[in-house]
Amino acid sequence: MGRRPGNASLDGRPNGPRRRQVSVANIKSQIKRNRQNEKRRLRNRAVRSEVGTRTKAALAEADSGDDEAVDEALRQAMKRIDKAAAKGVIHKNTAARRKSRLVREVERLRSD
Repeated sequence: MGRRPGNASLDGRPNGPRRRQVSVANIKSQIKRNRQNEKRRLRNRAVRSEVGTRTKAALAEADSGDDEAVDEALRQAMKRIDKAAAKGVIHKNTAARRKSRLVREVERLRSD
């Protein structure tokens, strides 16, 4: 089987970033469920993004120096990770692992 002309994959879809499909449900309850799922997806994405932002900030502070600022940034990052786990955005074991890795990395950066 040869390559298709243009930038299409073998199944005919373009190779670019995947787009979210618009719901085409006919059933009223499924239309509502799709609306709810989309709201939740966006809310969860915002929470995950905030966790990443706070984690990066804590690592940046640890790299720069000031102990009080590092402690505050670390506390904020831990708080966001715990909140994400409490909301069910990430699993509690994932939260524990991320916190553990974050503390180890901050301590490593502090000692340098």
